[in-house]
Amino acid sequence: MANKIENKKIKLHIKSGDTVLIIAGDHKGEQGKVTKVFPQEYKAIVEGFNMVKRHVKPSAQVPGGIVEKEAPIHLSNLMLVDSKGEASRISRVEQNGKTVRISKKTKEVIE
Repeated sequence: MANKIENKKIKLHIKSGDTVLIIAGDHKGEQGKVTKVFPQEYKAIVEGFNMVKRHVKPSAQVPGGIVEKEAPIHLSNLMLVDSKGEASRISRVEQNGKTVRISKKTKEVIE
């Protein structure tokens, strides 16, 4: 069963580089940029939010100690923000043979 899920293409409303609004949790109401998306886990890392402390062993790249880094946030807690700064749901429409995301609130294409 796990192989079927791994091979399946998962459609997400958010991708790397998007500006999102956090709609739940400690950082509710704040906006940030998505740096990485994990489709299989349905999570994303938002720059500067959901910071956690990790104990790191010394290595050639890192001196060791306690390091702060971003932890993934579930995609259900994120909402896409369009160019006007409004959070909106999206729909997918085909234009010129290419599928594009369109904001349901402002009806404009989201790049």
